[in-house]
Amino acid sequence: MLRGAVMAGYSQYTEPGPEPEQDSEQERQLSLAVDFLKQGLLVAFPTETVYGLGADAASEEALARLYAVKGRPTSHPVIVHLSRMEELEQWSRGPLELAFRLAEQFWPGPMTLILPRAANVSLSLTGGQDSVGLRIPSHPLALALLSRSGPLAAPSANKFGKLSPTTAEAVRQGLGSEVAAVLDGGPCQVGIESTIISLLHEVPHILRPGMLLPEDVAAACGLEVVLSYLPDHSSSVVKAPGTLPSHYSPDTPVVLVAQEDLQSTLEELTLAGLSISLLVFQQNAALADRGCVAESLVVEPSAEPYARLLYARLKSLDQPGRSYIIVEKPPLGQAWDGVNDRLRRAAHGNHLPALRGPDLEKQP
Repeated sequence: MLRGAVMAGYSQYTEPGPEPEQDSEQERQLSLAVDFLKQGLLVAFPTETVYGLGADAASEEALARLYAVKGRPTSHPVIVHLSRMEELEQWSRGPLELAFRLAEQFWPGPMTLILPRAANVSLSLTGGQDSVGLRIPSHPLALALLSRSGPLAAPSANKFGKLSPTTAEAVRQGLGSEVAAVLDGGPCQVGIESTIISLLHEVPHILRPGMLLPEDVAAACGLEVVLSYLPDHSSSVVKAPGTLPSHYSPDTPVVLVAQEDLQSTLEELTLAGLSISLLVFQQNAALADRGCVAESLVVEPSAEPYARLLYARLKSLDQPGRSYIIVEKPPLGQAWDGVNDRLRRAAHGNHLPALRGPDLEKQP
């Protein structure tokens, strides 16, 4: 049986629209992927956000395999990916007027809705909760697969808590033969996970920020939106994917440093004899010549291109022998909330020691 196959898909993301014609080879690959899924195996596939690790959402055997391969706690829910808006009624219960209003505006696309689960929805999908996360991705290859396979449970295609993959190669490197097949749809165009919106309250609560602006969500539903991901609004008891304090982490510790502290921090790291990777904005590109900097990347001052390449850049900077990945803190503001959320979780619990010279401890 074919394992770890790489399936050529669309070379890049295109805008949502009618499904493009599949040539015979692409149809064969999609059929093979569906066969794997029906056997309870796992198939990685591209979405516009990150690559997902797909399992038959109606199969307890497949869901058990999904959690085991991910190393994911069974109390942590997964998102069910759909191909048609009408499927909302099969997976959730209760009034769905607001859900359809948001879906008509943002689906297919990087939005997940948390809704009361239908009676037939397995608690294995929901982390034991009475709610379920649903979304329709916009990547054409994802839609082609979902239209043939039916709904798929699909967290990011990586080990739990680690960097999400945004290319097929990153999936192969992270999961290898533990996944039956990888559909290659090119690099993801959003680059960070979907915005998660809970509709379990009188007004929508955004549990995880993504690249949808809260003001656009509010305009679409005509209601005030609560930003539950902010520290002063973090009272929600609903568990949602990707919201643990530590998540999205490379192996090398990530440390966030404010722009005004970058120069002095790098000087102290140099004195301490440490080797680090550096991610900074263009205005601080000259800091790459400091002695501690083994590798550096310069990032865009705009949130969308920053998010698109965030995980790929952190993966590139995550090299053996590096003590830290030093990241210049991005700007604040709702456009940057998704990026800042991922970086804050990637850096959770990481701190620089009190560096003052080469005689101090040189390892984190």
